[in-house]
Amino acid sequence: MQKRPPNETPPERTPSGNSVTVPDQHWKDLETKDPEMICMRALAKNHPPEGFLLPFLKEDILVDKQKRCLFRKVPNGRIPVKSPLLELTSLIYLLGAGPEPIENRIVSVKELKSAHFFRGPHELRIRSVLERFGNDVKGFKRAAEQLGGEALDMGDAAYRFWAFPKVPLCYLLWKGDEEFPPDLSILFDRSIENHLAPDAIWGLVDLVSDILLRPDKWM
Repeated sequence: MQKRPPNETPPERTPSGNSVTVPDQHWKDLETKDPEMICMRALAKNHPPEGFLLPFLKEDILVDKQKRCLFRKVPNGRIPVKSPLLELTSLIYLLGAGPEPIENRIVSVKELKSAHFFRGPHELRIRSVLERFGNDVKGFKRAAEQLGGEALDMGDAAYRFWAFPKVPLCYLLWKGDEEFPPDLSILFDRSIENHLAPDAIWGLVDLVSDILLRPDKWM
């Protein structure tokens, strides 16, 4: 078996381990829906004729309906986004965001109605983040602030990331010591299930965690 070069990005995977693919039907559905309704519910901005501007972390992502791809908006133009997982979760969010506002009530994955989904092979993949930052709180803070994270007064370090306008993700880190190993938790706004299905929540956490580990991939 041929080995992947050390600097090559591993393929993005679904909870079942398959490569992420974006159904063409999502783009077709986006073309047929009322743009004003999408913007009102998802808190996106209409950007005719291409599509929508969708905030993601501290970036503005252009969801281009004409070319059926994503671009990062930068001062001098735009840069193609080569992430099937971001493309998929962005489309799911734009198509499925409900009218409900953020509740500002933070809950754990165990408190979600779909908590049963996040077990076994569907458990949130946070081990790599914990291994990298469990004993490096300063490094975690630097990486979080690079992504526009908002510091929270919780744990040894905690940050809120605005993955999408109605989907904040809170990462809480406890550093290890002689008695206890380091620990990491991800918390959600109670309203998240009004906007994303469980598999999309799983994918979005996986995506943000990957960017937290490799912010140079996006900066």
